Amino acid sequence: MSTPLSQRPPQPVVGLSVAHESADPHVTGAALYTDDLVGRTTNVLHAWPVQAPHAHARVTGLQTDPALQVEGVVRVLTAADVPGVNDSGVKQDEPLFPDEVMYHGHAVCWVLAETVEAARLGAEAVEVAYEPLPSVITLTEAIEQESFQGGQRTVTRGDAAAGLERAAHRFSGEFEFGGQEHFYLETHAALASVDEAGQVFVQSSTQHPTETQEIIAHVLGLRSHEVTVQCLRMGGGFGGKEMQPHGLAAVAALGAVLTGRPVRLRLNRTQDITMTGKRHPFHASWEVGFDQEGHLEALRTTLTSDGGWSLDLSEAVLGRALCHVDNAYYVPDAEFHGRIAQTHKTSQTAFRGFGGPQGMLVLEDILGRCAPALGIDPTELRRRNLYQPGQSTPYGQPVRHAERLEAVLEEVSARADLTTRHTQIASFNATSPHRKRGIACTPVKFGISFNFTAFNQAGALVHVYKDGSVLINHGGTEMGQGLHTKMRQVAATALGLRLSAIRLAPTRTDKVPNTSATAASSGSDLNGGAVKDACEQIRERLTAVAADRLGAPIDDVRFSDGTVSAGDTSLPWSDLVKHAYLERVQLFAAGYYRTEGLHWDGVRMQGEPFKYFAYGAAVSEVEVDGFTGAHTVLRTDIVHDVGDSLSPLVDLGQIEGGFLQGVGWLTLEDLRWDTSDGDGRGRVTTSAASTYKLPSFSELPRELNVHLLEQASEDGAVYGSKAVGEPPLMLAFSVREALRQAVAAFGPTGHSVELGCPSTPEAVFWAVDAAREAAQRDGSGAAAPARTVGARTESAKTDPAYAEGSAPAPTAGESVVTGGLAD
Repeated sequence: MSTPLSQRPPQPVVGLSVAHESADPHVTGAALYTDDLVGRTTNVLHAWPVQAPHAHARVTGLQTDPALQVEGVVRVLTAADVPGVNDSGVKQDEPLFPDEVMYHGHAVCWVLAETVEAARLGAEAVEVAYEPLPSVITLTEAIEQESFQGGQRTVTRGDAAAGLERAAHRFSGEFEFGGQEHFYLETHAALASVDEAGQVFVQSSTQHPTETQEIIAHVLGLRSHEVTVQCLRMGGGFGGKEMQPHGLAAVAALGAVLTGRPVRLRLNRTQDITMTGKRHPFHASWEVGFDQEGHLEALRTTLTSDGGWSLDLSEAVLGRALCHVDNAYYVPDAEFHGRIAQTHKTSQTAFRGFGGPQGMLVLEDILGRCAPALGIDPTELRRRNLYQPGQSTPYGQPVRHAERLEAVLEEVSARADLTTRHTQIASFNATSPHRKRGIACTPVKFGISFNFTAFNQAGALVHVYKDGSVLINHGGTEMGQGLHTKMRQVAATALGLRLSAIRLAPTRTDKVPNTSATAASSGSDLNGGAVKDACEQIRERLTAVAADRLGAPIDDVRFSDGTVSAGDTSLPWSDLVKHAYLERVQLFAAGYYRTEGLHWDGVRMQGEPFKYFAYGAAVSEVEVDGFTGAHTVLRTDIVHDVGDSLSPLVDLGQIEGGFLQGVGWLTLEDLRWDTSDGDGRGRVTTSAASTYKLPSFSELPRELNVHLLEQASEDGAVYGSKAVGEPPLMLAFSVREALRQAVAAFGPTGHSVELGCPSTPEAVFWAVDAAREAAQRDGSGAAAPARTVGARTESAKTDPAYAEGSAPAPTAGESVVTGGLAD
């Protein structure tokens, strides 16, 4: 019989700290990735793109004959070769072979050759004539020129205008912050072939095999059952392989169909960066009001995301951003507007957090800026505004388990000894004129489920063989995050077996159809529910056989550790399976799961789009060099709510990795495009590891402590677990807010710090320089009896933490407070 989704049996395999199921092959190099299969395939052709040297241009001529004169070149693929529809997007706005170039590096055609070098030389030989057109590169340009695409959305609650009017303290400002390159270790890759029956088989590094299958069929003029997509594993994805692989796989498949030979397409690193999408940069303008005690009264904001040249997932990313502006805080009167800019850059796409980090950063930045002006310690300001039980989000979803926000904040503060360290940092800063330290505590509330309700379903196929061994297929893809490890643990728990009895097969569209992307942190929830369902179907059939063999009532039969028992009698699992086969009992099952309780109106932006919220909090301490702006993260303490963990070791790795990736986005990774009017306009100038800086060991905190919140089982989720893929990324807000405090320590009390985002050493240096200038103007060093915000001045408040100099000052970089304190 099936059991409640969250209920665990005695001695479950879930909850055990086990190694990643591919850990050994990962470190030994035995693990196969898509491009490794080329060496096992004969007669392979290699694809190379012909990339346009303009940000925006019309293709007026295309001569492919010169390429065919290059030794080894077999064919050049152009729009004329497409038997189906020349489009690789889901919004019909992404021509696979364009006649209008929309970004610098846009591929206009592809060369197939016997070797990679021959394909490259062939691509150089292709003659393309262009008519350059005006281009829009920056968000500022797009906003000024009103270059927008897609739908505009608004989340509202109450009356923001009235809330702002009644607020005792009112501020306004702007904030622009950058995107992020996925920089997965494995670049995009696909290997396509056609069998003797005309079946197209594509090995693809994709987070969404079903959608890759559909786009390939769309381009080739086939139906989905004529195309099979398999994903062995990915060397990282982070959202960058949710939509972007489809067109590349379609090019390989088209080449295979036209030549009758396998076609391999793998982007090198520079191609991958110049041709594929990134995290969306955002611009926010805002106005906020607080009451006398520092409680939020109202927030009005307009978010503008840089979608690049096509829509891709930009509408969904914007929707999630609007649903996460509130983060962990209750805003009584809210008005959040969102729009998508169209620029002549790569089409920006999904990235870990999927707009949530961008939305949350806006309010975290506001609170960090306003705390000094209000004279309230920033941690206390955040605490005062946390959601309380019974409150709902601006889009109408009750915040269930809101008390966990206070719990994680209290626990991380205690574990980090936050009060003592405030005092220690104040003492350090008082005696250190050129190096300053800061500490900050920030919470996270992140909604789990796809905003598009239909994606919240999954399937699985479980086989039990006559010898008792078990093979699982499910619709999720493995990109190093440990999904397969968790699914093995779920199956072992549901069947009462040891982990060694369970094997996982590669993700294939001909085994589990119509799957959703492995994204939105929902992989374990959805596929775990489907695997559990399939296993329980099999176990229910076997229970009847066991009851008969053991001479016991069905309700007394138990499955545990590879043994089936009832009272004092038992038999091995393998013997039970053998008996069941001989009795013609079905030993395989298709499982299915759909997330219940979701409803969402994407036009009105109201409803309950999330199954639950994941909570967390982090305390980070940093030290800033006043001469260079270089900074070091000295220590980070994290308490994170993963429910009742399916696999604690995997979850710890996800928390650590997500946090560090967030640190990279906020403090290090600085995407740059050429904004000049020269020939290189629109070119990505940070197109390699030499120019695009990634977080590494040196960015890790010197001390990193991660604790999983205890007694936090989640009803209605598989075995009581919670998602862990995306929420930890936002814990990195604590590092940026700590930088704000450290910079503020160079200036007068209440100084409004301008800190760019990403808060690179350069941005931090300019902020320190501005803080020192403010201190000189004030004439009293790093402490002052009064502070100025905008054009208004009032006496400094006496909050103890603020007086110690440990509270951060306002924002940064493009972020400037333009309003003053209200009367």
